[in-house]
Amino acid sequence: MSPRVTQPTLQGMTHIPPPAEELRLLDAELWQLDARRAQLLARRAWLVAALQQHRTPRTRQSPEPQWQAPRPTGAMPAAPRPDASAPSVQNVLLVLGGVLLTVAAMVFTLVSWGHLGITGRALVLGAVTVAALGAPLLLLKRGLRSTAESVAGLGLALTVLDAVALHGAVFLETPGAPYTALAAALLAGLWTAYGLLPGADALRLPRPAALVAAQLPLFFWAIAADAGSFGLTAALLVTAGCDTVVALRVTPRSVRVVAAIGAYGVGGSGALAAGWLTWSASGPSAAARAAALLLLAGAITLGAAWPGSRTATRAPGEEQSLGLALTAGLLAVAALGGVARSALPGVWTVPVHLALGIALLAALRPSRLPETVRRGLLWASGVVQALSLLWTLPVVGVVVLGPISWASQAWTGAPPDARAAVASHLTWPPYSGTVPLVLAALAGVLTLAVRDTTWRPKALTGAQVLAFAALLTVPAVLELPYGAALLIQGAATAGALAMAVLRPGLTTPVLRPGPAPLVLRSGLAALVPALVASVSLAFLSLATQPATLATLGALVVLFTAASWRAAPVTAPAALGYAAALACATGAAAGWSAPHTALLVLTVPAAAALLAWRLDGSPATVPIELTGAVTALVAIVLAATDLPMLALVLALCAVITAGTAIREDRRPLGYAATALFLLATWVRLAAWEVDIPEAYTLPVTIPALFVGHLRRRRVPETSSWTAYGPGLAATLLPSLVMAWDDPGWTRPLLLGLAALSLTLIGGGYSLQAPLVLGGSVLTLDALHELAPYIVQVADALPRWVPPALAGLLLLALGATYERRIRDVRRMRDILGRMS
Repeated sequence: MSPRVTQPTLQGMTHIPPPAEELRLLDAELWQLDARRAQLLARRAWLVAALQQHRTPRTRQSPEPQWQAPRPTGAMPAAPRPDASAPSVQNVLLVLGGVLLTVAAMVFTLVSWGHLGITGRALVLGAVTVAALGAPLLLLKRGLRSTAESVAGLGLALTVLDAVALHGAVFLETPGAPYTALAAALLAGLWTAYGLLPGADALRLPRPAALVAAQLPLFFWAIAADAGSFGLTAALLVTAGCDTVVALRVTPRSVRVVAAIGAYGVGGSGALAAGWLTWSASGPSAAARAAALLLLAGAITLGAAWPGSRTATRAPGEEQSLGLALTAGLLAVAALGGVARSALPGVWTVPVHLALGIALLAALRPSRLPETVRRGLLWASGVVQALSLLWTLPVVGVVVLGPISWASQAWTGAPPDARAAVASHLTWPPYSGTVPLVLAALAGVLTLAVRDTTWRPKALTGAQVLAFAALLTVPAVLELPYGAALLIQGAATAGALAMAVLRPGLTTPVLRPGPAPLVLRSGLAALVPALVASVSLAFLSLATQPATLATLGALVVLFTAASWRAAPVTAPAALGYAAALACATGAAAGWSAPHTALLVLTVPAAAALLAWRLDGSPATVPIELTGAVTALVAIVLAATDLPMLALVLALCAVITAGTAIREDRRPLGYAATALFLLATWVRLAAWEVDIPEAYTLPVTIPALFVGHLRRRRVPETSSWTAYGPGLAATLLPSLVMAWDDPGWTRPLLLGLAALSLTLIGGGYSLQAPLVLGGSVLTLDALHELAPYIVQVADALPRWVPPALAGLLLLALGATYERRIRDVRRMRDILGRMS
């Protein structure tokens, strides 16, 4: 399509595009023409090559064929697409040209400026600047928008260079800060006026550049006036406020983007500077001035978040408004809190900020407040409360975990006060006198502020935990006596446990046979603080013997009573504290650890009885596991005394056997048998018995008995399964001992036992006794006849053994087939045995 055809078409349309759009259309059509021309040139080159190939001379023998133009066999090859479009190349060239001209102007200003007089300088300045700023107007009229933008950028850069040159030549004595402020203000006004001219309003660069220059005047005026850190911060914040107004009210996108960047960058810097001034304020006056700056930053941020401050063309997203409102709330709390911090002791810093954060919730009452602002202030209040809670965690951690150190110094005497009791090996956090107040305030906010039916149960649980933590920290914070600390922590534990078990989510009663539902998740979460506090209380009571016994006894009673509604959790805890009480009682009575183990065994016995009583209850498995753990504790305590260890193992076997009577616990019978066996072995070791049969026969006899019962119930059971393990448990160790025994008693008895087993296996067609007994009998006989065989071998000549071996091989070879039949017959006989 040619321009001659395009123009009437465009004029005939009802909507004539602007010059920039028309220029873009023309560039696109020119690019299409270039591509078509490249395709035609490629086709022409191909045709020329084909023509030259057919016109090459032929040999005389071959006739000259009539030439025909070759026909293409496929589609015409497409021309390669250019890497860059014409407008892109044009823009790059224009930008490079503008940059080079700017560099040239800078070199001229810095190098050749001194060679000109005042008149020459004025003429150069006026001519170049006017030409650079006037040329874009003519270029825009001709539709050369990109070229106009480049030249306009050059003109703006020249104005900056002119200002620098004027300062170096005319205003040399003027200080840099006021001159920079004045020059930046004049440039901002000049560029704004230039961008609003009727012919230059289509340029995109002047007004954003004017906004960039407008960031400097106030800051450099503050520097020139020696306004100090407060004045500089105020200048930054006022500049950020102006940027915010421009970003919210101006329509052009490029101006809005630059204004938003300035608002966030300059405003963030001013807010950080004001925060630092608040933190480092030396007195109430300085803190008040810094607070005013922070409040100014918060007002600017809140104004940006307010929906009414936006134009219809500029509507930030909901997330952006929410973040701005959140920031405004935090700035307000920091400002007012900084003033209060400068006037009050350091211990009240966090409570004051928390009070201000809670006060933000009161701002949510007015219904005229926009929803995004309300949510932002709500989040700001939540952030302040979360930070206050984090501040209390070190104190709570010391109070809860500090008593663990008493495990290594039990019954060494009562500490002077509660703080020394929990921080004997830890550092007490500073400014912690108001920790209980902060925790109580947070609990009150959760109780009163959360009204939503979905979140209110969780909020009440959190409030209970916070109130419980506040009560725990009171003795250590106030440095109450050690006894008062035990009483208060015990009362807090009892209260937390009572609130947990009395909540509606728990089932009542659960201490009964039959299935019962577990504690709900919320109920379990409510029991965790009580369990943690009880463990901390138990460790804290280790300072003195009476406190330990009284505390553990109270915990046993407390958790036993709570087991009526929360047995799956509290019953194992009661058993655990009962085991600890048994250990403490034995130590208080002066008993040794092995004798104390007998007292600890009362806990697994009670657990077994309770599990039998609660058969089918959700508490059964936790109670049984707790009983097994306490039984292991008793075994460990008795490990240093073999007779007592044998007794403890036997009692554990009895308890396990009693549990195995239940239909669903029959597999525990194997564990009971193993415990009985271990008890027997330990007793034999205590008697210093070194005869292996004394250790193996207690295994063999029950194993053979169980195997016999198994074959009676299931006749298909193999003799190897029923009798093999039991027989091997005694025969093999006895054979090993008999092989090294110089006497004749053990080999004789082992041979008689093996012979008996062989006869029994053959008589009852049992494969395991027959094979094991025959093998042991053969090996035992060889061991006994070995000395005589050696004597006979020494008495015979050297040629006799080879001769006998040869005769044996001849005999076997002569009767090979019959021997094979005998072996097969023996295999069939053994195979028919069970």
